[in-house]
Amino acid sequence: MRPDLARIRRRLRTACVEAGVPADDRGRLVLAVTLLAEPALTAGETVDVATAASDRRLAVTVRLDHAVSQHSRDALPLLPERGDGETLTWHLAGGRPAAPADPDDDRATREEMLALIARADALTQDQRDLKHELAETNSGVLAMYVELEQRDEQLRRAHAAIFRELEDALRPRPPAVPGFELAVHYSPTDQDSPTGGDLYDWFVLPDGQVHVTLVDAVGHGVTSTRHALTVTHAIRTLVLEGHPFPDLIARASHTLAAIEPGLMATVLLARIDPVTGRTRFANGGHPEPVLVTGAGPARLLPAPVPGRGVGFPDPGSRRLVEVVLDPGDTVLLYTDGLVESRKDVDEGQARLLALATAHRTRPAAELPRYLVTRMHDVVLHADDTVVLALRRTAARRP
Repeated sequence: MRPDLARIRRRLRTACVEAGVPADDRGRLVLAVTLLAEPALTAGETVDVATAASDRRLAVTVRLDHAVSQHSRDALPLLPERGDGETLTWHLAGGRPAAPADPDDDRATREEMLALIARADALTQDQRDLKHELAETNSGVLAMYVELEQRDEQLRRAHAAIFRELEDALRPRPPAVPGFELAVHYSPTDQDSPTGGDLYDWFVLPDGQVHVTLVDAVGHGVTSTRHALTVTHAIRTLVLEGHPFPDLIARASHTLAAIEPGLMATVLLARIDPVTGRTRFANGGHPEPVLVTGAGPARLLPAPVPGRGVGFPDPGSRRLVEVVLDPGDTVLLYTDGLVESRKDVDEGQARLLALATAHRTRPAAELPRYLVTRMHDVVLHADDTVVLALRRTAARRP
């Protein structure tokens, strides 16, 4: 993220927290300003943001070098008040000031998304209750019921647009790792409701090694998204605290048992040394990774003793799988939606190995999307799908 954009987001969050603006309204405001400011800053334009708080209300004004069309204003997740095209103003209701804003942009974004998810859950329940009451009335309210269905569809699509932006923010871009190419593709079950329980996380540790987490939370919709976010955040925290790699899945499960007793998720962890190519895997009930080398057929990397995921009895990875990647070798990590589209996991894994072998030279940046497209040519069982490609491109000197 550009430093100037990061400062704008921090300034907005600080003003919202000091004015007591709820986290869900804060999230929509930050996202709206980001959608306006990012392209302007990229084009070298000036973006001026001013905030003013009075009588438990917060006023936010954004001035741009160019006019914003009414169509673009209407597409923002938080609509500004009417005004000239270059100046946009929002007035938000506040309350009691909260604790100081978290300076970490990723954590603040997670907090705002969780607040929006909770708000969506409440709205969904309200809509469900209202539909039930309407269903028990006489036929004289049929016209009203039809209109409600239309509004519900509009609301669902509006929520989907917000969730899509938020999920893009929570699906991190590949880190820059000399000697390696990393790529990802995510395919939701429903394009109009792209929240799901398949999430990933990857980052470079202080010693230069790369950590990768792939999570598939049980269930669908916003609840599974919240569970997947909880698991990825817990594992990142444990990693940065220095806990041993083989213990991460079991420790995350035990830590979350009291916080989210209903949470269940399969987890696959990878730890890569970019200098030597040494790669270790810890598998908690997740589909086995695929190794694609420069010669010979692609193969699965099964654990000698199967492990269990977060929330399952006796969780953790029983034994690590280790390989040394040579230049040109690729490892594929994926969720079960990739191989279950035809309701036959064995057949799906066989097709995946054949495709990975046949297209081993395809650029790593294109490979995840290509595999999803080919594997989903026939979909008898739709599920969220994430595919990560990790390719060693060259040997590095220590």
